Parts: sequence; C-alpha cells; structure tokens
Amino acid sequence: MEINTIDRLKKEKDAVILAHYYVDGDVQAAADVVGDSFTLAKLATELDANHIIMAGVEFMGETVKILNPDKHVYLPDLDADCPMAHMVSVEKIEEMREKYPDLAVVCYVNSTADIKAHSDYCCTSSNAVKVVSAIESDTIFFIPDGNLGRNIQDQFPDKTLINNDGCCPVHDQMTAEKIINLKKAYPDAAVFAHPECKPEVLEHVDYKGSTKGILKAVGELDRDVNIIITEQGLLYELEKNYPDKKFIFPDMICEGMKKITTDKIVAILEESVNEIHVDPALAERAKLPLDRMLAICK
Repeated sequence: MEINTIDRLKKEKDAVILAHYYVDGDVQAAADVVGDSFTLAKLATELDANHIIMAGVEFMGETVKILNPDKHVYLPDLDADCPMAHMVSVEKIEEMREKYPDLAVVCYVNSTADIKAHSDYCCTSSNAVKVVSAIESDTIFFIPDGNLGRNIQDQFPDKTLINNDGCCPVHDQMTAEKIINLKKAYPDAAVFAHPECKPEVLEHVDYKGSTKGILKAVGELDRDVNIIITEQGLLYELEKNYPDKKFIFPDMICEGMKKITTDKIVAILEESVNEIHVDPALAERAKLPLDRMLAICK
C-alpha cells in the first residue's frame, strides 16, 4: 500500500526518488532509480523532475543539490550521515598544498560540500583509477578514504599517492582472518569485496569493485554461492537479479543508510520536509571537482 501511495504522490509533486544500494529493500523498491554513488551523481544532472528525493546519506543529498542548484532536493532523514565524510579537514588540505606545490587533491564523493570545494577532482569507487589516470600532477592527496587510495596506488608507479587516514567504519572492520574463515566455511564460494576494505582483505577475494561492479561480476563469475563483503543492503538487488544464487553477508550495516524509510519518504512527498540547502557560493566551488569527474568519466 505504501508504494502505491508513494507512486501517486510522486506524480502529484513531480518528484523522483533516487536510492543507493545500501538502503533497505523496501526503499529500493519504491525508488525510480537504484545505483551506486557514480550512477546517482551522473543521473542527477539528467533529471527533469523539479523535486528529487535522495534516499541515502547526507553527502549524497548535498551532491545532488550541488549538481541541481535550481531544483528542490530532499533527504528522508537529515541525521543520516557518513562518518568517513568528516575524516579530513580543510586545514589538512591546505597544509598538504603548502607542503607539495604540485599537489592534486582527489576527493572521494563520500565527503562534505566544504571538502569538495577545496578539492581538485572528485571520484567514486567505480572510477577512481580513471580519474587519477587523467591527472597530470605526479603527487596526489587522496581523501578522505585511505583504503581506496591504497587499493589503487600500485596502478600508478610513476605517481606519489598520499592517502588520508580516514575510512568507512563498516568496511574497515573486515579482516583477512574473517575472510579466510568464511572461505573455509564456504569453499566453493566466490568472494566479492568493496575497495573501501583494507588491502590485506582484498588479497583474499575473487573480485574487488564498486557495488555496481559487484552486481555485474556475480553474473560473470557465475557461482552458486557468493560471499559479499559490503553493506548488506546490496542483497536486495542481488536477489532480484540472481534469484537462484545464494549470498553470504558478514554483519556489515551502515546505520546512516538504515535511517532511510518509506514513511519518511511519504512525509517529504506530503509535507516537503527535510529539503537540502547548500550555500550557492560553496556549491559553485564544490561543483567544479564533480564536473571534472563527470567529464573524465563520460
């Protein structure tokens, strides 16, 4: 019944719902588009609707607003946050720029608008290699996630990647020992992991990549049993695409993503609550590194 209500209200309000793979399945079912950070960022520039509901965490809502300054953008829960987004400071960026005059700052989209505004390029887990490859500078400060930077640095022997010490608490908790034990328990399983995990974890997997990449790779490797090392919200899309496969998820839950519910989406559609606002001057500066990413990854 709630999905029918949402569909009716969307038409009345000229609204569209974007959802990340990590929100609960019922929220994904109510969305017009479900995707990873890059898919949603790219799509946000192509939407005709006047009202956009971003079913995800705060930085995602900010990003959609930055890319759509003239549209109304909403977040179902304003307390839905990503801890990693706050694990680097403007002062740290300025300190690094003074130390390395030729520095290029590459900012994972899991970051605040203020941090994006002080960066040169944005990237996501699906396009980080492509973005860094396009940068002329030999010295890269990769923020805020250190694991993602470490997991791509061996592809750039001629560049110096300086990795921030931030992390995703959900992915960073996974250890190589846990992976080894899971493989012992499911010896015929393929293992897929997100690159926000530690490098020593990724040494034991069959595929490492973004959520969208994992979805595709499960079909390509085509195993009956699959161990998925990322937030368990991805299970909804995996089961929808591969109903005959078995999926094993360790206990990996993003509390921020789980704050997003269908009743909060209904509240937005009925009452226009929780609209996202970004200072126009800040948004203009933060849009530049996002535009550079989108231009590189057309």
